[in-house]
Amino acid sequence: MKLANIRNFAIIAHIDHGKSTLADRIMEQTDTVSKRQLSDQLLDSMEVEQAHGVTVKSRSVRNFYQADNGQEYEYNLIDTPGHVDFSYEVSKSLAASDGAILLVDATQGVQAQTVANLRLALKHNLTIIPVINKIDNAAADVEATEAQIRALRPEFADADILKISAKTGKNVHQVLEAIYQKIPAPQGKPDAALKALIFDSQYDSYQGIIADVRLIDGQLKNQQKLQLMQGGSKFNAQAIGIFTPNMQPVKELNAGEVGYIVTGIKDVASVQVGDTLTTAENPTKNAIPHFKPAQSMVYAGFYPKGDTSYEALKQAISKLALNDSAFHYAPELSEALDAGFRCGFLGIFHLQIIQERLRDEYHVEVLTTAPNATYHVYLKQPQPKQEYLTITNPAKFPDFSEIDYVTESYVKAVITTPNEYLGAVMKLCDQHFGEMVDLDNQQDIVTLTYKLPVSEIAYDFFNSLKSITHGFATLDTEFLDYELVDVVKIQIQINYAAVDALDIIVPRQKADLIAHKLVKKLKYTVPRRLYPMPVQAMVENKSIARVDVPPLRKNAAVNGEKRSISKKQQLLRRQSLNKRQAVKSDIKLPQSVFDAILNINEPD
Repeated sequence: MKLANIRNFAIIAHIDHGKSTLADRIMEQTDTVSKRQLSDQLLDSMEVEQAHGVTVKSRSVRNFYQADNGQEYEYNLIDTPGHVDFSYEVSKSLAASDGAILLVDATQGVQAQTVANLRLALKHNLTIIPVINKIDNAAADVEATEAQIRALRPEFADADILKISAKTGKNVHQVLEAIYQKIPAPQGKPDAALKALIFDSQYDSYQGIIADVRLIDGQLKNQQKLQLMQGGSKFNAQAIGIFTPNMQPVKELNAGEVGYIVTGIKDVASVQVGDTLTTAENPTKNAIPHFKPAQSMVYAGFYPKGDTSYEALKQAISKLALNDSAFHYAPELSEALDAGFRCGFLGIFHLQIIQERLRDEYHVEVLTTAPNATYHVYLKQPQPKQEYLTITNPAKFPDFSEIDYVTESYVKAVITTPNEYLGAVMKLCDQHFGEMVDLDNQQDIVTLTYKLPVSEIAYDFFNSLKSITHGFATLDTEFLDYELVDVVKIQIQINYAAVDALDIIVPRQKADLIAHKLVKKLKYTVPRRLYPMPVQAMVENKSIARVDVPPLRKNAAVNGEKRSISKKQQLLRRQSLNKRQAVKSDIKLPQSVFDAILNINEPD
């Protein structure tokens, strides 16, 4: 296919606005897949995507379209996620595109992730085709949605906004025509040295790392000697091909095209998303600008559970991190849970998806600790050549007597909400120590910009926002900086033994309330024994909340019935402080104990 007839584009939208359904119709109307092969959300092939009804991974597919002008075009389509926790997937996909279809649901109108993804596309200088979807829905308000889109950008004021139904296929042909008419062809040099962008990758047990590539210049052939400009690895192309949407081998890929390459490399750290691929004999002079790494917003611990071994978890996590470059991990050791990993995520939903993918794709069960933010701890006597300690694990938080001051990671939170919920949203942000930065009113939609500490949005902020706005508000976050905070570590002791995996860091003014709620919930989730076990919340070496986990049988030493002295003494010996401290290593905690920390903000 000649360069002038190639179009590379992505579909961007808010979650559940019909991206995957439109991708289905495009594949259907270009005869990429037969009616027998076609199924709803065909590109959402992972179990977690089907279970949650959302796109988690970007997927590319090559389509050949016979246009009304008599020419054939090659459409390389990339279906992107819509949830805010997977915005990095969108960013990678847009880097491999020349244009984007901005899809808006006529029943919901412009929402936060619509605006956030539009901003991402404009950062990559992409041509935007605005499209209104679900026009055949009884609840559709096409005129209001069109007015909202036109208010987004000055160039949309007089733009031709397409109105379609991706479900029925109505007017999708107009979209196919607009793609080659409005989106520019790739600006590559077919005769130049090979220069290709790796925008995604996955791991295969037999073939090693399979990289998704977009060719900028040159030509890529099978068995060609290649090298990575940033990583430095050299290898022979084991196989190359395209997605139809299944992997289909081809003999060569040319400038402007999108496909995959089987590297044969088994070391998962050797191939990084954003790297530039070129030939070993005649390398290109200038690498493609590297991706800005994804900034983890939330951290949690993953530990082997049940029959899962540490090595099995390590292999599964390393392969998953290759497939999801926004997921980060590092080994850590817990006294209560032994060896595990401290993992970084873009949000709580991202954490949930990673946990489910480990279970479904790698058959690995994990115990997940409560999420937390990142802190910079400045000590009264700092270490040489170390201005501060970066704390992502509460168990590593220094003793309060050593701390001078603490700063916490903050985000810029952009909240889009209908006018009628403005007061409730502002109240919620104030409760979570938010500081208003900006307020923008566009017709019936209000966009609020707040500066918020990550720890305040890590748990239930998004769910609370959805609840008070009946699902109409949306949230987009971006890392901002570190700010001075007054926080303390709540250390949980079970049976007088400290359990480091349950440590949490909270604002000082909330410590008392959170501690009492937490020990109350732990009373019913910590596994019971033959004797009562105290659960205490310690702050700065002082117990501020305590409950007793009831025993499996009556306590002969404290009940009102008459018992023999020897029986009481025997039980007291069994319940002695020395005995309790000796069983420190014997504490086995189920996932429900860690879930209690996640749910401390829920009503009792």
